[in-house]
Amino acid sequence: MILTSQILLWVAVIVLAALVAALARQVGILHERIAPAGALTLHQSVNIGDVPTPLELRTAGGGSITVGGARAARSQLVFFAAPDCPMCKSLLPVLRTSARAESDWLDVVIAGDGDEAHYRRMLAQHDLAQVPLVLSEALGRSFGVSKLPYAVLLDEGGRVASLGLVNSREHLESLFEAKERGVASLQDFLARREGSAR
Repeated sequence: MILTSQILLWVAVIVLAALVAALARQVGILHERIAPAGALTLHQSVNIGDVPTPLELRTAGGGSITVGGARAARSQLVFFAAPDCPMCKSLLPVLRTSARAESDWLDVVIAGDGDEAHYRRMLAQHDLAQVPLVLSEALGRSFGVSKLPYAVLLDEGGRVASLGLVNSREHLESLFEAKERGVASLQDFLARREGSAR
């Protein structure tokens, strides 16, 4: 009796191990099929390739900065955030790392609207005090920003290269990748690639 129960137990363990291995294989196959997620482009008032009117804005430090317009061999990333947005705060270290890594071709501007003291405190906590901060409701409206965190990448000619809702490092990097590939988004690139493969 004990021997039979031991044999049945081992058979059950082997069957369970085989099922787990099959399930792991299926998860691996599904992982390969899932396309990389890029920044989510919401219904916005500007489109990829548009040239928005440059805006001369006052920075929180008392200077001024132009958002948009042609820039000599430099792109501009406008990152919309708010001190009361938990996702924004979690992405600020990613933004800091990206700003430093891409500094040879990219200028970063943090944008929002509200109390300047709260924004300065948020940026100081994340070692971003040197990044220009503009507080302008008009800037957010001009790009159709309705949810945060949101980012707009303007190319050297002042054209919108890519934009979208940014909830992770991958979303932020997808804006750079989309600009490099000359597409509206990574989803657009993958759709074109699938269309040409058929």
